[in-house]
Amino acid sequence: MSHQVYINNISAFLPNEAVSNDTMESILAPVAKRPSRVRKLILRSNKIRSRYYAINPESGLASHTNAQLAAEAIRKLGVQGCNLDTIEVLACGTTLPDQLMPNHALMVHGELGIPPCEVVATAGICLSGTMSLKYAYMAILSGLNSNGVATGSENVSSLLRGHLFAKELTVLSEELENNPELAFEKDFLRWMLSDGAGAVWLSNKPNIDTGRLSLRIDWIHQKSYAGELEPCMYAGAEKKKDGSLRAWREYLPQEWMEQSIFSIKQDVKLLNEKIIEYSVRKPLQELVERNIVDPRQIDWFLPHYSSDFFREKVHGGMQLAKCDIPYEKWFSNLSTKGNTGSASIYIILEELFHSGRLKKGERLLCYIPESGRFSTAFMHFTVV
Repeated sequence: MSHQVYINNISAFLPNEAVSNDTMESILAPVAKRPSRVRKLILRSNKIRSRYYAINPESGLASHTNAQLAAEAIRKLGVQGCNLDTIEVLACGTTLPDQLMPNHALMVHGELGIPPCEVVATAGICLSGTMSLKYAYMAILSGLNSNGVATGSENVSSLLRGHLFAKELTVLSEELENNPELAFEKDFLRWMLSDGAGAVWLSNKPNIDTGRLSLRIDWIHQKSYAGELEPCMYAGAEKKKDGSLRAWREYLPQEWMEQSIFSIKQDVKLLNEKIIEYSVRKPLQELVERNIVDPRQIDWFLPHYSSDFFREKVHGGMQLAKCDIPYEKWFSNLSTKGNTGSASIYIILEELFHSGRLKKGERLLCYIPESGRFSTAFMHFTVV
């Protein structure tokens, strides 16, 4: 017997104070004391005006771990009336956990100090948070559990600080003499990514007693195209000419620093060529043709895209898929909250959920792409 599943509360945690475009490089610190030559260009394109970093602006040291960010988001659910001691399933997704092991979700559970429960971590990049939500959703849908908490969180600033790249610049000083920037695919992401966490409380019953709205989860669809395309975004590896990855295990420890193996890299050319076709047109066209998505019935479209540069391109891909949802139905907070990877869709949902703008019966369509190996997810909710 299957059950309906509802999102009864959503929270977001953004560390420290908002960081403006003018102050972000001073907090991350320039690479080898050289201001970035591409920062303004990237910011002009992504149109992010503010974001948050888990960095103490005075000391330059981390203010929170990734697990602490997720735990803080969950604690806000507790403040909002959810009894954390009754959690049956805790599912946590992130791109980069604080350590290789134990897994991220177990560390979040440890931070919370709540009673024993089922705990699972989902791996990936932006989709890791979506898949943690789907795990908790399926656990309740199957009837195995009555409630669950899912999170997406990122502490990417720990890998964006300038001192981590200084050794590489020293080794490559002659090669970079005429162009003293990091390779563009590395510097590019320093001005695109930021920190944050979101959490949702899921239940087999809606918020009937409290009178508050809930979101009924109608479906969650995810599809990977890794069988067709090579990696596009990666860390802990270098991309070889044949498109495969040479992982960190195959490098000497000193090479990890000299070549900044653990920095996050993006194949920007591949991203621009394939992201819309494989994260929008192909999967959305399939959903439309199978009568799973009807654009005329969507009241809110919540897209997670990394940059405003992709806004019109996403819309163009939707039109090709015969799923034209006008801009007046779109909701995004990228410009003020930044691109927080797996946490982004939670942080978007949290703002809309608590905005007072949702009405009973409205339908939400969420879009979450991932360029790591080109995957995508769509989620459909109904306000009840």
